[in-house]
Amino acid sequence: MATTGSAVGIGSIWKFPYEVGANGGTAFVLFYVLGLVLVVVPLMFAEFALGRRGQGDAATSLSNVAAAHGASRSWALAGLLGVVTSFLILSFYSVIGGWTIAYAVETLIQGLPGTDPLAVQERFDDFLSSPVTLTAYHAIFLAVTALIVAGGISGGIEAAAKVLMPILAILMIALAAYAVIEGDMTATVNFLFKLDPESLTATVALEALGLGFFSIGVGLGLMITFASYAQTDINLREVAIASVAADCAISLLAGFAVFPIVFEHGLDPAGGAGLVFVTLPLAFANMPFGEIAAVAFFALMFVAALASAISILELSVALLLPRLNWTRTRLSLVVAITCFLVGLSTVFSFNLWSNWHPLEAVEGFATATIFDILDYVTSNIMMPVGGFAIAVFAGWIVPTRAVIAELDLSPAGAAVLSFTLRFIVPLGIATVALAPLIG
Repeated sequence: MATTGSAVGIGSIWKFPYEVGANGGTAFVLFYVLGLVLVVVPLMFAEFALGRRGQGDAATSLSNVAAAHGASRSWALAGLLGVVTSFLILSFYSVIGGWTIAYAVETLIQGLPGTDPLAVQERFDDFLSSPVTLTAYHAIFLAVTALIVAGGISGGIEAAAKVLMPILAILMIALAAYAVIEGDMTATVNFLFKLDPESLTATVALEALGLGFFSIGVGLGLMITFASYAQTDINLREVAIASVAADCAISLLAGFAVFPIVFEHGLDPAGGAGLVFVTLPLAFANMPFGEIAAVAFFALMFVAALASAISILELSVALLLPRLNWTRTRLSLVVAITCFLVGLSTVFSFNLWSNWHPLEAVEGFATATIFDILDYVTSNIMMPVGGFAIAVFAGWIVPTRAVIAELDLSPAGAAVLSFTLRFIVPLGIATVALAPLIG
């Protein structure tokens, strides 16, 4: 449940639709699915196996496994990179998580802005323009995350996820069904499933692979840490497949819930990070008991975001806990406060610093804010680099038998996984990552 909750976060509901919209639709979806099957799932298998065998945090597990097989303990740096990446992701993820709280609270108090797309957009723009409001909700989201991690992750969040995640899925299905009936389904199907060969570019492939890494959480060492906690009777292969399938299903449902409304109201499918927060209120405004449904949806979206945030914060806490010898409570709060301060750069990217583009001299980043840069660097560079290192470690450094011993695989499945980790995963990551640089 912890792994599924981590995978099915707001990356599936918030980021997938706007990434699809910004990258041409069908080609992005195709690359996304291929990336999951050929790269993300094998990496998830490898991380699970290394975590169960290493019995420690992301860095410690890699160090232990390396030492057990006569390799350098410096492979622990791959795990350390993942923890740093996860910290940076949480710094802006918590800001978006704060949006879900804000929309639940403000819809409860003020109601929905109505069925006028301009009014909905205006409310969202006004919300983003206030650094005080964004900072407050950013702080609330991180505070809740830190308090849960401080008390351990096996308590309330797992029990809540068992109830709330299925309800979230039911709401997504209902909203998608409404959007299909009331929205422009023809334009949506053409957008999502009518391939434009010109969109089959290395850049789109990189964005899709980056989203796969971001959404599932491979390349961070997150799955390594979780597997070290897992009891031996848990089938890690089944956990991996179920988690990725759930993430993919929710992502596609989010697309069908958002794009029919987008095209019906003449909105821009490449509307960016606010796409879900602009389009879904339009749908809710036309539904019976729409305000109640909207409050419930954003509250449950907060729970989905929280499940992922707890997992990400736990990575840093698990790494530092045995090294600093602090209490879990103190360490959780210190890491959360540090993350909050770093996250202010994302908060200001939407208002005070919205016209500041630190890399405007770099091609492709002329209009990128700090949030855009953090999002791109973590999803498209740091996570793939971490995934590449883990694939090489699991495929070439550690004996194959050590990896497959922790997974319930047939001999044929073990051979396929070994070949995939040795060749397809590292070559796929390297090719997609380097293609835009080569041109």
